[in-house]
Amino acid sequence: MRGTLPPGSPDFVYVPVEVPAGVRELKVAYTYDRPSVPAGTLGNALDIGVFDDRGTELGGRGFRGWSGGARTEFFLSADDATPGYLPGPVREGTWHIALGPYTVAPQGLSYEITITLTYGEPGAAVETVYPPERARGRGRAWYRGDCHLHSWHSDGRRTPAEIGELARAAGLDFINSSEHNTHAAHAHWADVAGDDLLVMLGEEVTTRNGHVVALGTDPGTFVDWRYRARDNRFGRFARQIRRAGGLVVPAHPHATCIGCNWKFGFGEADAIEVWNGPYTPDDEVALADWDSMLVASVRDGRDWLPAMGGSDAHRSPDAVGSPQTVVLADALTREAVQEGIRAGRSYVAESARVALSLRASGARGEHAGIGERLGVGRDTPVTVRLEVSGAPRCTVRLATDQGVVHTTAPLPVSGSGVVEWRTTPSYAAYVRAELRHEAAAGPVPGALAAFTNPIFLGRQ
Repeated sequence: MRGTLPPGSPDFVYVPVEVPAGVRELKVAYTYDRPSVPAGTLGNALDIGVFDDRGTELGGRGFRGWSGGARTEFFLSADDATPGYLPGPVREGTWHIALGPYTVAPQGLSYEITITLTYGEPGAAVETVYPPERARGRGRAWYRGDCHLHSWHSDGRRTPAEIGELARAAGLDFINSSEHNTHAAHAHWADVAGDDLLVMLGEEVTTRNGHVVALGTDPGTFVDWRYRARDNRFGRFARQIRRAGGLVVPAHPHATCIGCNWKFGFGEADAIEVWNGPYTPDDEVALADWDSMLVASVRDGRDWLPAMGGSDAHRSPDAVGSPQTVVLADALTREAVQEGIRAGRSYVAESARVALSLRASGARGEHAGIGERLGVGRDTPVTVRLEVSGAPRCTVRLATDQGVVHTTAPLPVSGSGVVEWRTTPSYAAYVRAELRHEAAAGPVPGALAAFTNPIFLGRQ
């Protein structure tokens, strides 16, 4: 099957395929042209997936897999499928190959699809086993996790087993499966989980106007991605994520890749991924933007949006667990970890070597930790205390609703230190901490080694 897509094509083009009775396996391979284009002009990039005889309706039941631009071919049958695709019956009826022209060159995009139907008796249905929602844990404690990871079930190169091994080596207690636009990986994590590692299930919903991590959904939850901000559909799927027990976390909101910048607003978000992978200028912008949101929440007396981080690791040398979100949770369970993230009882660190404790206390022994409120009067003296380890030569910065108000000299080579700062709620509506590496030059701050969610000061 051949065709050509012109510039300005729809986001998704559906090529119908008539599947007769008696087909055991469907195999699809495709190619497309990549003409030369001038510098600064977008070339061709074509994503692919498939919907079965139940149709292509948005949020419908027909989804059977998506590999984006990561693969040139895939297959599926009752008992097996290419990673990213769902095994199951190859029923008689009209199927659709879903093409996603991510970018189209001025010359247009010519494609060729080869579809192979293999007849025969179907294999036995696959028995689906999902990872447990609880690991042994340490009771109420700080747990380290990486909520944004990719395996070979989307555009990553690592198997779930390899990711599990790297997660354990990175000192993680939990991870979240977050493949692009497919939940096919959910059934492949049971053997990776264990008493020492909680595996939560989710998806990175990768739209043309930004990406959102569905964090810790019920097993088998598929979240559709085929809409833009102007379609006014995101709220529907954000609510679906929450109904499935997950959190809605916009990812890398200021990333510069096409379609990666977040344009849906934050009214439906439960948290925001401020730090994504190696620290870069777009993370710095996200941090500043998030801080402005904190100021607005104080000004307007409304709920605030907690920050988190994730590695977004795909392949070597991407480091699993860098950064990692460190969450105070009552147990190492899906529900407890999510509750800690939603409440903002967390900080983000570049590795398991970095640990910190941020506390605020009042004159009469009142105290509060990260994500909490110290409910004292406006003019009550407050002492903020930060204890740090594992951050050699890093500078501590304390930030409030009026900006960075306290900066220390670099920590010693041991990486440990204690910082105290005194204030009042009338001066600081909240306080949060940053650990910064040495700056290369000039007034620009160094890359983050860690940062915390805020402690709010004063009565609401």
